[in-house]
Amino acid sequence: MSDSLGEFFLENFQAHRHERAYGQRRGYRIEWFTYGQVLGMAERVRAELAARGIGNGDRVMLWGENSAQWVAAFIACAMSGVTVVPMDDAASADFAARVAAQVQARLWIRSKQHVHEVTGPVLRFEDIAARHPAGLSRPIAARSDDTLQIVFTSGTTAEPKGVVITHANVLANVAPLEKEIRKYLKYERWVHPVRFLNLLPLSHVFGQFLGMFLPPLLGGIVIFQQEMRPGEIIDVIRRERVSVLVSVPRVLQSLKQKIERDFEIEGRLGEFRRRFGASENQHFLRRWWGFRDIHRQFGWKFWAFISGGAALDSESENFWQRLGYAAIQGYGLTETTSLISVNHPFKLGRGSIGKVLPGRDVKLAADGEILVRGAGVASGYWERGERREVADGEGWYRTGDVGALDGAGNLYFKGRKKDVIVTPAGLNIYPEDLEAALRRQPEIKDCVVVGLARGGNAEPCAVVIMKDSADAASALARANESLADFQHIRMWVPWPEQDFPRTSTQKPRRNVIAAYASGQVLGTNEATGNAEDPVRDLIGRITGRKMPSSPSSNSDLQSDLGLSSLERVELIGALEDRYQIDLGETSFAGARTLGDIEKMLRGEAMPRVEYHYPAWALRWPVTWLRWLAHWL
Repeated sequence: MSDSLGEFFLENFQAHRHERAYGQRRGYRIEWFTYGQVLGMAERVRAELAARGIGNGDRVMLWGENSAQWVAAFIACAMSGVTVVPMDDAASADFAARVAAQVQARLWIRSKQHVHEVTGPVLRFEDIAARHPAGLSRPIAARSDDTLQIVFTSGTTAEPKGVVITHANVLANVAPLEKEIRKYLKYERWVHPVRFLNLLPLSHVFGQFLGMFLPPLLGGIVIFQQEMRPGEIIDVIRRERVSVLVSVPRVLQSLKQKIERDFEIEGRLGEFRRRFGASENQHFLRRWWGFRDIHRQFGWKFWAFISGGAALDSESENFWQRLGYAAIQGYGLTETTSLISVNHPFKLGRGSIGKVLPGRDVKLAADGEILVRGAGVASGYWERGERREVADGEGWYRTGDVGALDGAGNLYFKGRKKDVIVTPAGLNIYPEDLEAALRRQPEIKDCVVVGLARGGNAEPCAVVIMKDSADAASALARANESLADFQHIRMWVPWPEQDFPRTSTQKPRRNVIAAYASGQVLGTNEATGNAEDPVRDLIGRITGRKMPSSPSSNSDLQSDLGLSSLERVELIGALEDRYQIDLGETSFAGARTLGDIEKMLRGEAMPRVEYHYPAWALRWPVTWLRWLAHWL
């Protein structure tokens, strides 16, 4: 195993230098880079760092979307002993500037859309290839306890707090994966190269593992994709012969909803559900063959999802495994350099977040909190220019997550400790258990359960997004039938939009949702949810005109709301981006009123639009062809 991450990159990228490493969208095509080309770009960045006098221990901000240039800049810093401070591409300029001031950054390496957002020395990703000759040199001699990166995960309203990660922290997590992968390399040649579609940001440690650390061990190809629409994701998987999708649970849920919505539009949803129910105890190969229409849609090389960033709900996990795909979960935090446990792709533990990786110890506290100790635990926190310990005196890091272990060593995620609702009887209610029961109800599109203090007691409140005009009360009553009496949900609130507010990794913003629920149920001033019609809000932004204060469902998009044909196209894109659904231009053509759009967002199909071409449009191609044949 390499002594530093710089050595790791050099050895593995050199071993596959002539093979494709990364692909990224550039207009209507995909731009490809080999492992050797990425190393070449990294050498150019190293030369630029040296020319600026930036060396061991200095800190560099890395800010932009996923790209081969981002990877090259990271490698250059790792090989030069420079500390990377990665910023989420969606971070605000104010937050990024505060982080840069706190770490006293020497340089910004960033994409063009961020160049003018903050001040300081800048190197653009787009200029990397034009800087300096690309000569290959050895990394500097870095110690294993040297700082590799400081990852800031705090929100924009809080004082920035970073997690200090060393070379040794990353290598401790790479080593067991490399050892396990070597067992299967003799079989990998039959499917080489393994192609990963990575939707996770490289500014997050889990995204780095699946975007930079693991693929070189296989000589794999990583495709970066900014578009999150389910239809576009499926198209890329099929067109680029992707093997593995790396994403967050929200994307798996969106893809599941798209498949079901497509079957419903075709009038085959009942037939699909019958097939799905009959496949429960079937052999893997029979299930794969039984759902070959779906496998054809994704492409025959696609076989697995890797989900991280949050716990994958059991319904989505069961859905994809029933269709014949592997749904692999990993569990970890930034403070543990991502991975604590991971599901083996060929030995999946149903419902678990995998077995604990070698080299780390896990135990449960008296209250069920997961405690972790090992070389992967980060060396400290960076806050206000000072470092403090992550772990206690015995080396245990308290994750803040509640879990369980079974006899086979599988770890199960129960929820965040701070989100646990404690009843007056001292019993713990885990919101994830209640949310799982609610999601099994066909009328419920999505839900979040929060705890509300009421009359001196803590009670669960369900915030729900319903499908169509379904009855929430009856759905909650059926969900309660599968729960213990002390878990029963007696309060619920409809969310006013078609999706919850989410973080960059697609986790629901529970604090915002809880504040809205509190305002609705208790009448407090904490409600921050936007009850205004989100469609009207988007139309107003696109047209630049003030919308009627209370448009009805019958408001015509063209005559009443003033949408031009071009603005309709902009609206469909905005709605698809906001709700991560695939509306489709053909279906959208049937939308005439505000109510039609609301129906589409609820998953209802629009009537097919029949367009009757004028007679001249049908005649002129025939006339033209006859004229051409006469003269030829």
